[in-house]
Amino acid sequence: MLRTCQNVLVALDGSEQSEKAFWEAVDICKRNKAKLYVLSIINNAELSTSAYSFSKLFEQEKTRVETEMLKKIYDANNHGVEDVAVIVEVGDPKRFIIHAATETYPIDLIVIGATGKGTLTRAVVGSTTDYVVNHAKCSVFVVK
Repeated sequence: MLRTCQNVLVALDGSEQSEKAFWEAVDICKRNKAKLYVLSIINNAELSTSAYSFSKLFEQEKTRVETEMLKKIYDANNHGVEDVAVIVEVGDPKRFIIHAATETYPIDLIVIGATGKGTLTRAVVGSTTDYVVNHAKCSVFVVK
């Protein structure tokens, strides 16, 4: 049983697992009347090596993520979570999740999918979820 949480961070990457994590986080926030932080990181390492391509792909990805975040606010509100904050950043997802949870926001629970969409990156660099579980100073709830 999870302890009472007041600030829950859910990390989204567009994968099926992160969608499940979102709904788990919504349920936790609803039960605890907690604030939900919905985080999406645009992984600049996966966009492109060309400056022109990077700029074009970045703008497309930014627009897609911002639209998705508006939907998440709507969904959370419709399921009884009134306090929702959206965080969209560019960079290394695993490092920013830890940074957000330990230095920037008062997070006491991170909800994250067991796997994400970055299978190539995971094979080369290591799992974001594994990194978060091993480096977070707060509790981490991994959703399968």
